[in-house]
Amino acid sequence: MKSFITNKKSIILVAYIFTLISCTTDEKQTVVTKTKLVMEDNFDTDGVLNSAFWSYDIGTGSNGWGNDEEQYYTDRPENIKVENGLLKITAISEAYMGSSYTSARILTKGKFEQQYGRIEARIKLPWGKGIWPAFWMLGANIDQVSWPQAGEIDIMEYLGNNPTTVFGTVHGPGYSALESISKKYTLTNSRFDTDFHVFGIEWDKDYINYYVDDVLYNQITPADVPGEWVFNRPFYLILNMAVGGNLPGSPNSDTTFPQEMLVDYVRVYQ
Repeated sequence: MKSFITNKKSIILVAYIFTLISCTTDEKQTVVTKTKLVMEDNFDTDGVLNSAFWSYDIGTGSNGWGNDEEQYYTDRPENIKVENGLLKITAISEAYMGSSYTSARILTKGKFEQQYGRIEARIKLPWGKGIWPAFWMLGANIDQVSWPQAGEIDIMEYLGNNPTTVFGTVHGPGYSALESISKKYTLTNSRFDTDFHVFGIEWDKDYINYYVDDVLYNQITPADVPGEWVFNRPFYLILNMAVGGNLPGSPNSDTTFPQEMLVDYVRVYQ
């Protein structure tokens, strides 16, 4: 989600999404091997989130969470709730606390953190220019060492004006922001806003594999990053839907509100 990126020229960041850096891989990738379930939230109880796992980020953060994002994150049921077996994160166009939009961002920091494993979520994504949902992770030591030294694993990012494509990324010291290591995955004959899909990683001490549904589309290893490999410590999970920001740009006249990001489950295996 690039939540700690400093200001960059918008035009550069827009160009970046079309020139995502792909790590080299011979496609001889480690298959899924993590099968022991250690965390699961199926969002089966209507109402508020399970506080044993989740907390809320509230507000606009510094510089729009580092990305010039335009939403105000809340914990209101209008923006986030569990209903009919789904977590619903809703972006609304409204004047609220000085912002033009509201949405929600949740995290497991201090409650559930994982080093290595298979981390996945089944999600139906929204659609529209300026809509920027993500399922991602930050190093649990971020308060001590800051970003990007703590490391960031973007399991799934998506720009709402391109409903057939998602991308997976790592950020670390020497390869953050425009220099991050990333690869995109594009559906054929389908869209991410019309059905649920499983987004996940298989992560161990010397690789991070990215997959969509049953397709393993990328592998990142220490040899692929130009700086220190910082993915050998616990990370926590984040789900959010941003509105606007340097990467997606602002919503336009074709973007309708409200927009929903629907999460069926989050699961972690080791």
